[in-house]
Amino acid sequence: MMIAIIGATGTIGSELLKRLSDLRVPALALSREPEKLRAQLGGAGKPTIEVKAADASDPESLRRAFVGAKQLFLAMSNSPRQIEYEVSIIRLAAEAGIEHIVKISSPAYEERSPVAVAGWHRDIESVLNESGVTRTVLRPYAFMQNLLRHVSTIKAQDAFFGVMGDALCNFIDCRDIADVAAEVLTNREAAGRIYTLTGTEIYSYPQIADKLSDLLGKTIRYINMEPRTMLRNLIEQVKMPPWLANHVVEIQTMSTLVPERPTDDVKRLLGREPRTLDGFLQENAEIFR
Repeated sequence: MMIAIIGATGTIGSELLKRLSDLRVPALALSREPEKLRAQLGGAGKPTIEVKAADASDPESLRRAFVGAKQLFLAMSNSPRQIEYEVSIIRLAAEAGIEHIVKISSPAYEERSPVAVAGWHRDIESVLNESGVTRTVLRPYAFMQNLLRHVSTIKAQDAFFGVMGDALCNFIDCRDIADVAAEVLTNREAAGRIYTLTGTEIYSYPQIADKLSDLLGKTIRYINMEPRTMLRNLIEQVKMPPWLANHVVEIQTMSTLVPERPTDDVKRLLGREPRTLDGFLQENAEIFR
């Protein structure tokens, strides 16, 4: 069945396009900047991937884009309008005859969660559950790729910053999330469930600093900050929008409040172990230098 992909230029969506192309599965890659996406795909693109213009704020563009699709992969970047956009997309997809939606959601799903974005995803999932469409929900923990955001301070100061203290955190490689998405989109028996996605081990930021020190041959420090201090730094120094800075602080604070444990969902779905943090750091060693 034809698969429409919203979030095709994102970290997960771009990897998913590669998987579907390798599998020769037809897909519609939707973007409000289709030419940019075509360039990202290599100009001529992939034989089984069709690029279509679509904008989450333009219902008519989505209706046109959904023609011919029977499945939808939904992975929008977090934003203050996320509920509005994703709820609209889900309802339009149901009206268009899409039969299966795979949504990237949040692992911090409990109502007691202090993470505002988790509440957004909870509200969206509620609409998805009532849509009448088969739904598969993927709840990945911290992306290994997000560690690359610390490259600038690691290079400049031999340090990186956070509010996690010694809390242990689940990490997962976005390529494994894409592999899981490809599996649930192409294997009906795997669809219609909720999967919590992690790697096989949990690590604290001090432990990651030790790994980077060994890898780079110099001392890398993790510097813990008070949440208010880090929030102010992200807004004033990094120039993050306040809602995003709040999210970064909230998601790290969550790790200190709720113990995290690895799951075996990736292994059960893919028949192999997920990629390791050691492997990811080794693969990206030159970026951190």
